[in-house]
Amino acid sequence: MNALTFTLKNTLQFSVNCGALTPDNLANKSAADIAKIKVTYGNSTVLAGDLFEISGNDAAHIVFKNASDKMDYIGAHMSTGKITVEGNAGAYLGFTMKNGEIHCLGNAASYAACNMVNGLLKIDANVGDFLGAGSEGLRKGMRGGTVIIKGNAGDRVGDQMRRGLILIEGNVGDYCGSRMIAGTIGVLGSVGVYTAFNMHRGTLLLKNVPTLHATVQYCGTHTLPYLSLLFKSFKKYNTQFSQLSSQRVQRFVGDAAYKGNGEVLILNA
Repeated sequence: MNALTFTLKNTLQFSVNCGALTPDNLANKSAADIAKIKVTYGNSTVLAGDLFEISGNDAAHIVFKNASDKMDYIGAHMSTGKITVEGNAGAYLGFTMKNGEIHCLGNAASYAACNMVNGLLKIDANVGDFLGAGSEGLRKGMRGGTVIIKGNAGDRVGDQMRRGLILIEGNVGDYCGSRMIAGTIGVLGSVGVYTAFNMHRGTLLLKNVPTLHATVQYCGTHTLPYLSLLFKSFKKYNTQFSQLSSQRVQRFVGDAAYKGNGEVLILNA
């Protein structure tokens, strides 16, 4: 069977909500039935067939071709299958994703992996603000799963994150790990200001020392053997993090304003 493929017909003038176009929702549906699914486009509702050429029949693997940064909520609530985005993705990529895999070959906008529960999200380029964070009005960020970013990420990575793994090979903006409750965030590039701001628990694994505020405190240089197990878990992913091996780190703890149970580990100390 061939992957169920949505090829964007024309340049989008408005944002389109792609949340209904997931393996869960499209299983056992014909191309004709899928074309009749209503999607929100700007302030109106249109049929999926009006925006996309639809081909293929394997709903377990969905491909979006000519994808646009105006295509929001790709993979929202999905719990099975795989989605490949050939191009850029809009906001809320993988919103509340429960399982399965999403692979975006281009950039993604803000709130990727927002409220994510499980599964794997890979982005080959850059991503916007609030990666793995909580959506507006909720106090639960990413609660599980794995996110791998090949490029850079914006501000507030992992804001209110509760569980899971985020690995970023590029640079990260300000407030990385802000209000983080648990989980692990790794960054190989530079990190902006206010890192670990209001951090409760969890681990930030960094290659470069960021500018830390006064309530994140230095605890010296340590050898942490458990890191070998963590690095071993990275081997199954196609990422530069799989090459890490040093157990020697500089350790900072904080935010002391929130009992100081979070940790910032600087590799290769």
